[in-house]
Amino acid sequence: MSTINTEHFWMPFTANRQFKTEPRLLKAAKGMYFTSQDDRQILDGTAGLWCVNAGHGHPRIVQAIQEQAATLDFAPTFQMAHPLAFDAASALVSIAPAGLNKVFFCNDGSEAVDTALKMALAYHRARGDSGRFRLIGRERAYHGVGFGGISVGGIAGNRKQFGPALSGVDHLKHPLNISLNAFSKGEPEHGAELALEFEQRLLATHDPLTVAALIVEPIQGSTGVIIPPKGYLKSLSEICKKYGILLIFDEVITGFGRLGSAFAADYFGIMPDLMVLAKGLTNAAVPMGAVLSRDEIYDTFMHAAPQDQIEFFHGYTYSAHPLACAAAIASIHVYREESLFDRAATMSKAFEIAAHRLRDCPNVKDIRNLGLVCGIELTPQVGKSTTRAYDIFHRCFWKKDLLIRTTGDIIALSPPLIISDDEIDTMFRKIAEAITEQSAE
Repeated sequence: MSTINTEHFWMPFTANRQFKTEPRLLKAAKGMYFTSQDDRQILDGTAGLWCVNAGHGHPRIVQAIQEQAATLDFAPTFQMAHPLAFDAASALVSIAPAGLNKVFFCNDGSEAVDTALKMALAYHRARGDSGRFRLIGRERAYHGVGFGGISVGGIAGNRKQFGPALSGVDHLKHPLNISLNAFSKGEPEHGAELALEFEQRLLATHDPLTVAALIVEPIQGSTGVIIPPKGYLKSLSEICKKYGILLIFDEVITGFGRLGSAFAADYFGIMPDLMVLAKGLTNAAVPMGAVLSRDEIYDTFMHAAPQDQIEFFHGYTYSAHPLACAAAIASIHVYREESLFDRAATMSKAFEIAAHRLRDCPNVKDIRNLGLVCGIELTPQVGKSTTRAYDIFHRCFWKKDLLIRTTGDIIALSPPLIISDDEIDTMFRKIAEAITEQSAE
């Protein structure tokens, strides 16, 4: 095995010095498995980073990217375009909730969030309502790492190094209540009333006529899998409609089958005004993000500007990159032809049963799940928060040949949608072993 020089790469969201003492390196991937640098097969319990929904190295997606790279490697989309940009938008709309018919492409979830926030602010101005400048997020929310995203986001660690974020932002309380909802299977029974805080506290404080948009993750994933209580998202949607506030769904994690439907909007039966997408859009093979918009929002921009002028002063060099478009079109074909969203719905019951078998493991404080998403919250070690979950992550990789993800003292799982019953059982068995072994030491 060759020696890797780890000196020059400044790693994202990583304790760099700790990592470089014992690097965890992956050199190949296929289906449900990574190959480690030391040639072990590592079961992927996280779909890469919530994103490889169709499994690694799918041949149709690989072929589409290879052929596109040999045909048209790049074309600008500022005052120019290429056919695949329109084809990819049409393919995405074909599986989107009815009414979300316009697509603005970018490169990842962070850019998509900032795009949606700018779109919401500019939309109100275009319709002559420039008093709406305020943006509302939630505590513990993750909306990427742009300044807009960390402003409406509510994870303190993602903000505290960077000083003041955007002004005119406030946050709802998150709906996690372990004392009432511990070990819930699916949507918790208690907590829908927390949505009323939006109207009774925030809108009462700020005046609803100043609020442009509310942005929420249907499931708060990166903070440790917070499942919305029954009726909670519906109440938020109704309040937004009542006061003319745009509802933005951040479906970077929940999109493309994670809950057993194309999008969480379908699963919960809610129509947002804007939807933020990335990750599974291309099965993570090429970076890509997107914002889906209702027709009325797009039409407002078109009518507010003369026909020969730019309607929305925003975009990225790599918006609708040809390779990303090819990957998106191929991924959507794979999702459809292999019925992967239906498969996720079918597998979710076995996933839930296996997850909740961990209830009696040492130091397990709560288990939360919906679709093929699970959070296992652990009791922190005294005076050492995050260390218990990190130790289990470390054990799983080196001793159990399993990749999991941790955030704080929470294990977060989101496997590829192609996972089998045997692989579900293997994954949770190995986690149980790691939890038990760690507790015994």
